[in-house]
Amino acid sequence: MPSVVADHSKSRLATRLCFVAAGFGVACWAPLVPFAKSRLGIGDGTLGVLLLCLGAGSVAAMPITGILATRIGSKPIILAGGFGMALFLPFLAVMDHQASLGAALLMFGASLGSLDVAMNLHAVEVERALSRPLMSGFHALFSIGGFAGSGFMTLMLSSHISPFHGVIIAAVVVAAAIGAAAPHLLRAGGEKHGPLFVLPRGIVLVIALLAFVAFLVEGALLDWSALLLVTSKMVPTARGGIGYMLFSIAMTAGRLTGDRAVAQWGDRKVFLFSGLTAILGFALLLATNYTPLALAGFVCIGLGAANVVPTLFRRAGSQRQMPAPLALAAATCAGYAGLLVGPALVGFVARSVGLHGAFIALALLMCLVPALYKTVDVS
Repeated sequence: MPSVVADHSKSRLATRLCFVAAGFGVACWAPLVPFAKSRLGIGDGTLGVLLLCLGAGSVAAMPITGILATRIGSKPIILAGGFGMALFLPFLAVMDHQASLGAALLMFGASLGSLDVAMNLHAVEVERALSRPLMSGFHALFSIGGFAGSGFMTLMLSSHISPFHGVIIAAVVVAAAIGAAAPHLLRAGGEKHGPLFVLPRGIVLVIALLAFVAFLVEGALLDWSALLLVTSKMVPTARGGIGYMLFSIAMTAGRLTGDRAVAQWGDRKVFLFSGLTAILGFALLLATNYTPLALAGFVCIGLGAANVVPTLFRRAGSQRQMPAPLALAAATCAGYAGLLVGPALVGFVARSVGLHGAFIALALLMCLVPALYKTVDVS
């Protein structure tokens, strides 16, 4: 028994490496965007279309990953997705035609999407093996990997290292992390029989809806929070990003402590409290133009949103209405769809009722979390 526990502990470390590698790899792309725009000599509109290729590749790969994982398990897909990210990352720094960069972004996004679904499935398997909540901590490490990746690439570029050489080093880091994780990844998850595709139904539809809302809110805050603060005259333009920065820090802190909270209070209470905390944050943000109160709102939204997605993914992996890989693929795909369309939806609503009104709409959507918290409990 001790050796089994030790092996599962190694699997936990391997899962952590995968989440860090995924966050690190995707974050390395963000500092490269201005270089890509300059290299191709394109405008903002064309750049926006190219940037959609990354998300499109991810969303397209997720259902396929769910189907494959029902047969071969999560480990082969983690390896393919992780090494795929390392392989395609350098191409993002050298492609000098729109079509070639778009293709590279599609393949990079597909690798990320495959890795995302597979590593979350593996996280559920490790949680089950160790009989303790771990998902929030895994997702926190994705965020930490993102901080590290963007910081690393910014440091490389600031040190006058070329984008290509910088991403080569980053790709080696990603590949090394996946390679170190490989021997300790669980082999469970494949099934010889059973359906390859099942339409999401019942609890999985609810999970997918809430994942869509959670990611939509996160994407909207990323793209619109600075403008809200600036247009409300709460902060000068140069400090507009402080709201999202506080949101990100609070979310990471919430996820680092989330597993302990789930172990003590259970999923249902943590999920309910998370939703209520996020709604409180929106209330603080929108009730007044008093800057400290608004910034406290961002902190509350981050703390509240922190453990919503980890709880949803854990529930998707533990429900029995459809195969876990397909359920996780549906939840992840819905989440990414929310992340992609969220900023555009906020812009559309803001055109009619103003940005303040659009954020009220986000708060109303977040009310679905506490409203449906009993439905999510499938234990």
